[in-house]
Amino acid sequence: MPIRRIAHLDMDAFFASVELLQYPELRGQAVVVGGRNTRQPVVQPDGEKVFARLKDYVGRGVITTSTYEARALGVFSGMGLMKSARLAPEAILLPANFDAYRHYSRLFKSAVAAIAPRIEDRGIDEIYIDLSDILEESETLGQRLKQAVFDATGLTCSIGITPNKLLSKIASDLDKPNGLTILSEADIESRIWPLPAKKVNGIGPKAAERLTRLGIHTIGDLAAIPVESLTRYFGQTTGLWLHRVAQGIDERPVVTESTPKSISRESTFERDLHAKADRAELSEIFTSLCVRVAEDLARKGYASRTIGIKLRYTDFQAVTRDITLPACTVDATEIRKAAGECLKRVPLTQRIRLLGVRASGLVPLGEVVSDASQVQGELPFFEG
Repeated sequence: MPIRRIAHLDMDAFFASVELLQYPELRGQAVVVGGRNTRQPVVQPDGEKVFARLKDYVGRGVITTSTYEARALGVFSGMGLMKSARLAPEAILLPANFDAYRHYSRLFKSAVAAIAPRIEDRGIDEIYIDLSDILEESETLGQRLKQAVFDATGLTCSIGITPNKLLSKIASDLDKPNGLTILSEADIESRIWPLPAKKVNGIGPKAAERLTRLGIHTIGDLAAIPVESLTRYFGQTTGLWLHRVAQGIDERPVVTESTPKSISRESTFERDLHAKADRAELSEIFTSLCVRVAEDLARKGYASRTIGIKLRYTDFQAVTRDITLPACTVDATEIRKAAGECLKRVPLTQRIRLLGVRASGLVPLGEVVSDASQVQGELPFFEG
């Protein structure tokens, strides 16, 4: 039986790196991608491009990604743009181009699959790869994968190769950017245990804070705690999991085929909208979200049995509602009608800052008979 060898490949600052392919003059600078109404660069008559600056952004919006130079200034993905502008006011601000990101995502995954086809897709910019059956040294194989990605995209990636997914996910982040980190079980004590406990995928901010209160700061600290203590503090299931991951134990396989649990679309508004005063605008947004969910379902080859909505009010309180349909659908009109029924079951007295539509209970299209269509006309957002 071959020795288990799993790789985690993570593209380096993926969205920002794709943008730098289009704007190579920005290499080495602090660049941020994000915002809802970020303007495109303006080309002057002499051919010079004028880029938006982070300090000039006004309105809601978060950072989609940032270059490593921007990260050095404390600007990371998920941060609000207005807050980030105080840290890096002169950073270049570019709008996101998701069509380009999806294109380069397909390119790098195809390049990897030509060498190592057993791939688990973990998102637009990262994958797990099972290398166990490939008779090639990890160093040369890792370099060959990195070169194939670069040849196909002009972009760099970082790869971790270890005995399992847990360790490879950590390892791919150790030598970014453009890194290749190869670890064995013998390296856990020296390379993994000194790292902060939050480096373990699955230990989120709340869990990390709780561990800190117990005096557990590193993965090594966690490994030193008796399993009986962990189960007493965290419960049987979580305690056992924490004990195993601290020892570098992970038996999860690389899953080459998977069914998504849900497909959703949501929109955060530039200003808070009211169900009655802004009915027309909300109706247009609501309908558009339903159409996009229907298109996503058809493109990915699924029909949905359950349609749900999500609202976040001006005070950041969120509510969700869903409804199960008598038959699966990919029809945008049916999705809009079902989402509208959900909407009737939530209070609409407060202003709304976010609206989302979700399709779950997914079934492969080959198992159902359905006719995908577009919404004909618009339905009112709120029928009072």
